[in-house]
Amino acid sequence: MAEVVLGIETSCDETSAAVLVGDGDRPELASLVILSQDIHAVFGGVVPELASRAHLRALDPVVQSALEQAGVPLDAVDAIAVTEGPGLIGALIVGVCYAKALADALHIPVIGVHHLEGHLFAPALENPDLEPPFVALLVSGGHTLLLDVPAWGRYRLLGETRDDAAGEAFDKVATLLGLGYPGGPEIERLAESGTDRFAFPRPMLHAGCDFSFSGLKTAVLYAVRASDDIARDRPDLAASFQEAVIDVLVQKTARAVESTGRRSVILGGGVACNRTLAKRLARHLAGTAHVTVARPRLNLDNAAMIARAGWFHLQRGERSDRTLEASATLPLPGIEPDPAASTPVTRSS
Repeated sequence: MAEVVLGIETSCDETSAAVLVGDGDRPELASLVILSQDIHAVFGGVVPELASRAHLRALDPVVQSALEQAGVPLDAVDAIAVTEGPGLIGALIVGVCYAKALADALHIPVIGVHHLEGHLFAPALENPDLEPPFVALLVSGGHTLLLDVPAWGRYRLLGETRDDAAGEAFDKVATLLGLGYPGGPEIERLAESGTDRFAFPRPMLHAGCDFSFSGLKTAVLYAVRASDDIARDRPDLAASFQEAVIDVLVQKTARAVESTGRRSVILGGGVACNRTLAKRLARHLAGTAHVTVARPRLNLDNAAMIARAGWFHLQRGERSDRTLEASATLPLPGIEPDPAASTPVTRSS
């Protein structure tokens, strides 16, 4: 008999539910519902309290819609996978409490899922044959990191941001340029008509696999202040900023591929929706490694990726108990020590 897993995602400003149906290790996506909270565009960024209140109002209708679209009654659900962290604590609490209460009422298991591990599994929803080993570049509003993935559930941290995430930099620079929120799509659209005239610095380009984007934001700030015609310079500022970010992401990923010898790269997270980044990475690694990126709907925060990661853990017999709690900062599970390091690698997202 086919199994059914309900996924729930409320880590930031997307209320999402999805249903996976299948047997064994290759489930099929039966439905995915994502409700975006457009109110945050008014403020130029996510307002945590508004996000939590919106999740409270929307989550139950979103879950019901996902079940209806999948043609699955509530009592046919076998397990629930929910984002437990990292993210906005109030938003996470809404999803975790809902999932625990529903699982308890249905007498079914619940599994907490790390948000970034969900992004890792997103491409597997479209490509069931996708298997490690590979290098993963996860780039979003809250995270930028490189992982070596020898097997599902086993991860070695190669590099991460020392300050701001790339997605956050896109949003802040968009604000500086007077663009809308979220900033990534606006900057990519504007950059199409601009050139890399400002040649912004490429932070830490030749220093390992770690990232830093705070200085780049400052460079854009100074350039904006120095402009005597921001309307004229805006496309070039957008293009110059985007080029700097993409150059760093591509070069660091290539360095990770070279150091690990992997022949496959996964690109995930909200910034993976940037078509310029995906094309540049694939072109740079052509003949060295194949680049896989899911369609934009599966790279944005969504419950399908959470359900897929949860499916993996449930198949291994893993469950969360009643002590499951939301966590704003949560270490990525399965992190293994770097054999080249003198001490084990530890981190919090």
